[in-house]
Amino acid sequence: MKMGQMNNSNILWRVALVIICVAIGWFLKTRFTPPMMLGAAGSAATPYVLVETVVEEDVTPSQSVIGHVEAINSVNLQPQVSGYLENVTFEEGSIVNEGDILFVIERQRYQATADLRKAELDSAKASLTKIEKDYNRQKSLNQQKYASEAKLDEAYSNLLQARAAVKQAEANYNLAKIDLEHAEIKAPFSGKIGKAKVTEGNYVSSATGILASVVQFDPIRITFSLTDKQIGSLKRQGITKQHIKARIQLPSGEVVRMTSVDEYTDNSIDTTTATIAVYAEFPNTDELLIPGGYVNLNIDSGEPRRAITVNQSAIGHDQNGSYVMIVNKDNIVEQRRIKAGETSGSRQIITAGLSSGDRVIVQGLQKVSDGSTVRAENINAEEK
Repeated sequence: MKMGQMNNSNILWRVALVIICVAIGWFLKTRFTPPMMLGAAGSAATPYVLVETVVEEDVTPSQSVIGHVEAINSVNLQPQVSGYLENVTFEEGSIVNEGDILFVIERQRYQATADLRKAELDSAKASLTKIEKDYNRQKSLNQQKYASEAKLDEAYSNLLQARAAVKQAEANYNLAKIDLEHAEIKAPFSGKIGKAKVTEGNYVSSATGILASVVQFDPIRITFSLTDKQIGSLKRQGITKQHIKARIQLPSGEVVRMTSVDEYTDNSIDTTTATIAVYAEFPNTDELLIPGGYVNLNIDSGEPRRAITVNQSAIGHDQNGSYVMIVNKDNIVEQRRIKAGETSGSRQIITAGLSSGDRVIVQGLQKVSDGSTVRAENINAEEK
């Protein structure tokens, strides 16, 4: 009997302790929770959304594509002659100019060989001069019946051999000059050079492989694809005659405005993608565009004009077309059907369905439906 009374007392004590802890917790929560949060909790049933007020603005219609950055010229430097690498004249990763000497391979030896071949050519020419005089003498004597036909034939044969010797000497000299020229490896165009893969003192030959690579940076090419419809639109706007104007978004997020210096399209449609490749060259003096990278391009496809635009994230789509959700003066959500035109940067041009002053929901769309009541706050103009 006493044991049961003790158990009941323990249970009552524990229940009382729990009630006291809950009461203290509630007191602390109500004391330290900001009133605005309590108010928000009380109005949790009313969704909170961000809206932007529609206004007309100056826009330039554009088409958004992804472009691949390519070097117009790129070369792997390889030795054409064999010998010890005497000198590496460039700084790795630097800009080199067309004609700069980058590597030197035993130039003195190839210079000496060229000088020897030049001397052989001079000797052959001197012999030819002597033999020509001898032939002319024998020809004159033969006409006067003082020399036999055999002597004339022999003189003529010597003349032909001397002429052939001069040609052979000229060919040997030209080959020596080519080797001498290849003893100095020069930059074929201006660009950035990479790492030297062979250092001074090593023996190199045509089998050695790549010594270094040079890539042109300015101008640079961006390759992208457009449908035949988009190509036709650009041509109707005269873009191909005035050069492409584009806003290029770099991987860092920076947007730069550039105009191409030249562009051309491929000669056929790629049947696997139903698109045509476009190659556009852009100035790149600041080296912001790096070969091998990808960028986003917004290509201007029309003249600047006044138009209504909204953030692309505000537009929804269903089987009936495109729509936005607007908030009326009573803070009630309405679904509004729209007709979308081209893009202008991150904005969508709206050709029908919206008027200046309409408040379009740009954040919180997943919380609302047509006819629901919301608490709306306008975003700043800078965030548009």
